[in-house]
Formats: sequence, C-alpha cells, structure tokens
Amino acid sequence: MLDSPEVETSRHGFLRPPHPVGLAWALLFFVWSMTPSLLPRVWYLQGVATGLSMITGYGIGVLVAWVVRRCGVEPEWSARARRIGWWVLAAASAILVPLFLILGSWWQQIIRDLVGVPRVERSYYLLVLLIAVVVALLLLAVGRGLRAATVKLTRFGGRWLPAPVARLGAVALVLVVVVVLLNGALYRGLLGAAEESAKLADQGTAEGVVQPQLPERSGSPASAEAWETLGAEGRTFVAGGPTAEQITAVTGAPARTPIRVYAGRESADSIDGIADRESADSIDGIADRVVAELERTGGFDRGVLAVVTTTGRGWVNANVASSFEYVAGGDTAIAAMQYSYLPSPLSFIADRETPQLAGRALFEAVYKAWAERPEDRRPKLVVFGESLGSYGGQAAFASGPDLVARTDGALLVGTPNFAEPWGRITEGRDPGSLERLPVVDGGANIRFASRPEDAELPAPWEFPRVVYWQHASDPITWWSFDLALHRPDWLREPLGPDVDPGMRWIPIVTFWQVTLDMVFSAEVPAGFGHSYGPEAAQLWADILAPPGWDDAATQRVENALRGV
Repeated sequence: MLDSPEVETSRHGFLRPPHPVGLAWALLFFVWSMTPSLLPRVWYLQGVATGLSMITGYGIGVLVAWVVRRCGVEPEWSARARRIGWWVLAAASAILVPLFLILGSWWQQIIRDLVGVPRVERSYYLLVLLIAVVVALLLLAVGRGLRAATVKLTRFGGRWLPAPVARLGAVALVLVVVVVLLNGALYRGLLGAAEESAKLADQGTAEGVVQPQLPERSGSPASAEAWETLGAEGRTFVAGGPTAEQITAVTGAPARTPIRVYAGRESADSIDGIADRESADSIDGIADRVVAELERTGGFDRGVLAVVTTTGRGWVNANVASSFEYVAGGDTAIAAMQYSYLPSPLSFIADRETPQLAGRALFEAVYKAWAERPEDRRPKLVVFGESLGSYGGQAAFASGPDLVARTDGALLVGTPNFAEPWGRITEGRDPGSLERLPVVDGGANIRFASRPEDAELPAPWEFPRVVYWQHASDPITWWSFDLALHRPDWLREPLGPDVDPGMRWIPIVTFWQVTLDMVFSAEVPAGFGHSYGPEAAQLWADILAPPGWDDAATQRVENALRGV
C-alpha cells in the first residue's frame, strides 16, 4: 500500500526511499526533456533543464499517487508484485535513459546545423544525466525539508488546535518564511550585490572605444554630458556608428554627420550648479538632459529623430542604429539614456518597472520639445528599441493606434512576451494570421516580420509604418509562465523556418526548455534567436522609404555592417 506523504515524512525523513510512482513520472519527464526546442543548448544547461523537468515529474507522480489514495483507492501489492514493479521501472530506465541521451545529443546537433553554429562533442551528453540527477536531488531535499518542517509545526500546533487548522497554519507559516527568505535575504541581497558589481563594471570602457571629438556626439569636449558619466554602453554608443564619409561611400549620395546624444545613470552627478539635485538624479531628470543635448547638437533640425529605449544597462543594438543612419543619409539624431546598472537578464527577472518609467520619460520629454516646434520645422519622429528596450519604449503608448498616431514610424525588436501593447495587438490579429507573424488590419500600418520579406503583404502599406521584428526562434519573445500549462498558438500553428520541425509543446517541460534557451539566445548568428543584425537595413528602408532607395542600396548597407 502506498504511504501518504505525512506517514512517509514521519517514518523516514530525508532518507526515505523515492516513491516508485514519482520515479516513473520523473523518467517520463526525462525523456520529454531531451526533445528539441527553440535553440541549441550547451550540455550543462540541458542538464539543468532535465533536472528541473525530472523533479517536476517526480512531484506530479507523488501527488497523483496521494490523490488516488485519498480517493479511497488502496490496492494491496504483494512483495512479489512490488519487486516486479521495481524491476520493470529499472529495465525501462536502463533502456530509455541511454537511448534518449543519444537521441537528445543528435537532435541538438540538428538544431546547431539549422542555426549555423558548430557541432559539439556528443560525449558531453553523458554528463547531462549527472547534472540532472544532482539538480533533482537538491530540489528534492529542499522539498522534503519544507515538508518535514510543515509536519513538525502541524504536530506542535495540534496540541492546542484542531488538526486541519494546525495543518493549514503550518503550511501558511512555512510559505511566509520561504517568501521572506527569498525576497529578503536572497533576492534583495543577491540583487544588491549584483547591482554593485554591475556599477563597478559600468565604469570600464570597451576595447577600441575612444572619446569622440565631434560636437554632434554626447561625451565630446563640446558636450555637457561628461565622457566618464555615460556608462560603458553609452560610451560605446556615442563613439560608434558611420561617419558622413562612410555613409556617402556606401549610398553614393551626400550625407551628414549623424547625431548621437546620450545621458548615463551618473550623468546628473557630473555637472556643477544643479539646482534640483534630487530631480536631476531621477529618470525624468536624465531624460531632460538628453533633450538638452538634442537642443545643443541641433537634433530637432535633422530630417529624422529617433527615440531609443535601451536595455538594462544602456545597450543599443549597433546594427539597428547604424542601419537607420545609413538609410536616412546621416540626416539623423538618435536620443538614448541609461536607466539602470543591471544587465538585461537581471532586469528581466527583477525590475520590469524601471524600463517602462524610462521609456515613458524619454519619449514624453522629447515629444514635448518636438511638438513645441512649428509643424513645418519638425523632424520625422521614430522610435526603436530591442528586448527590454522594446518593452520599455512601448510603455509610452496606450495602444497600436496611439503608437501610429504619435510617431512617424517604429522598429521594435525582440519584444518580450509580457510587453504591451504588443500583447493586445497580437491577440487582436486578423483571423487566420499566425501568432508568430500577425496581420493587423490587413497590414495597414503595423506589420510583423521574422525576415524582412515578411513585411511584404498584398495590401498597401500606409504611413506611418511600424514593424515588430521578432524571430520565430527567439525565446525572449515566446517565453511566458503560460507555457507551463497552456499550449500557445505559435506551437499549434506551422513552425517558423528557423525552428526545428520536431519541436512540440509538452506541459511543464517546454517551459523549462524555453527558460534555459534564453540564457545564450543572443549568442547565435544573426537571424536566429535573440540575435538581430544587418537585416535591419531593409526594415528601415520600408519604414522611412527614402526617395530613390532600392534593393541594391540595402544590400550595400548590409555589406558595410557585416564588414564586407
């Protein structure tokens, strides 16, 4: 007869043998975890994904057995039947574990070929089992520890309270302690340490990056924003991009020197005589400093002005920014700011509020100054951003129509699944269109693309033009908690050309797979995962539609960005 969790805890504690039903489910989840997902995974991340899947399966199996017993189904198993059951489970494991280790390594090689990354030694997959077992055992020990604490508290409370009340109180108390520990000692402590470490790293400058001397750049001798205050990513941004001469050499047309303005998280502290230090340190204060740089450099007198919401620590995709400048002939200004020290992965997990505050603050500050100018002297106003930048930048707009009404175009790249209005736009797509490539109002203004050619639809494309650029294999775009128990439309529909056709939705398992896919999602060739490259040139050509531009010009820009 299967013992209840309470009886098991009291008899054997941490050393009690594993539950056979739980082990059977763990084996099933092990098999499932080896199936392909969006991107190739290194062997140690596969081990973590498998371990998480196995312990989830084990927990489900134990829960199922407990529910069956609570329903009054208590089969009497003889000693011989128990031995046969264990031998069957052992035989199944001896066959399925090595078989799916081999199949899993083979499937990963296929994904690597699809994505265009080098194959790896398949023998590493022998270590997947070891890592998976260690991860599963550690989590099992934590779970049993929490269970044991709950049982002991229940017994203690049962001296004065009815058993159901004591049990409920024990569970609540354990949950409160866990939440306090995770949110306090671990979450806040680790996050604080990570932020301090990131702040120190932000003081460095990437190799080959030197202070610009052109007055059109923040951080130059003519700028009010000191070079050392821009942060590592800000310094890289203002020092980069094509010159007027490089643009002319590629496009064959006269060009201007592109303007790039930027304010770092520490920018407000670098200027003496600040009247309102507290306001200057705020996100609104930093946004105001960006507007001041636009005024200084003449950014509002250019042909096109782009407002960019950066990722966590201030990164701007160089391909997207430079291709914008090439396509617009350098008659451009790009405005951006740093709002955090945290790298994007930590901001993604721990701080989703600040990107939205920054996106709204910067756009509204620029928009206000832009709107105050005579209508015939305003530049075109566009927005772009990638990942958390796309998420934060969209916070300035209530809806798709609002985005169209208040800008002259947008390129929003690798948008996270929790972003709005992206989510509402995708949900309200035209019937019959795919979730990974929605068609909205027939493609009148807003279009979605995985490849530049995806933006080409039969219907006329009206101005302003907005493009959501998202790869079918980008886990940043497709990850959500719903993946655990809900099969999304993008896994019901035909898969994208950059996704292994063998990928299937599996409850719980797909969630863990896509979660681990995010770790190195940007470390793949452009065109896959969360790596967006020179193809941005074609999308900017579609959005801006410069006179006389053709496919040959787009190809020359892409070649220049690739260093060809």
